Amino acid sequence: MRVFLLLLLLANLVFLAWTQYSALQAAGETHLVDQQINREAIRVLSPDQLAAARREPPKTVACVELGSFNLADAGKVDEQLAALALGGRLSQHRIDESANWWVFMPPQSGREGAQKKVAELKRLGIQEYFILVDDPKFQFAISLGVLRSEEAARNRLEELRVRGVRTAQVGRRATPVQRVVYEIRAVDDATNAKLVEIKAAFPSVELKECAKPAVPADAK
Repeated sequence: MRVFLLLLLLANLVFLAWTQYSALQAAGETHLVDQQINREAIRVLSPDQLAAARREPPKTVACVELGSFNLADAGKVDEQLAALALGGRLSQHRIDESANWWVFMPPQSGREGAQKKVAELKRLGIQEYFILVDDPKFQFAISLGVLRSEEAARNRLEELRVRGVRTAQVGRRATPVQRVVYEIRAVDDATNAKLVEIKAAFPSVELKECAKPAVPADAK
């Protein structure tokens, strides 16, 4: 009987030691989990926040050129660029080009006939014209644009036909002309999109990165 009581006491002591060990181990694991997870730092992002996090930063181009424009068109472009508030990022320069093609109306019957044609052009909303007076071969002809290439001239002719001009034609004519090129620096995506819109109204002009300046010989 005494042996049985001793065994029972020993079993109780072993059980008590095991329960205390299990409690300590569980408390330690809970403490480790609390250390590993900072519940206060966890937050759920909204769809807009996720989209903003994934959105790439805007790209910026150092410098782009828009041009070249004849002087009449440059006046309209000036107004459109002014609306972009580019400030010191915008500059322009003029270049001399040789235009080998033109769109024109043949010589009219004197000054009065030319002015009558001009009145018709104005009614069609066409403001880009010039009456030739001092050219013996084309006296009182009406120029509707001088262009660098035949393709550009035919594009201009098609544009005029869509607007209702029926007697214009394309011809060769070597003419020195002055044109305007714009330079815009630090161009981001939003500004570039506006420049593309401006260019779309002038099929013959280009929008491209500025030519890189030549590297001085002593810098190589």
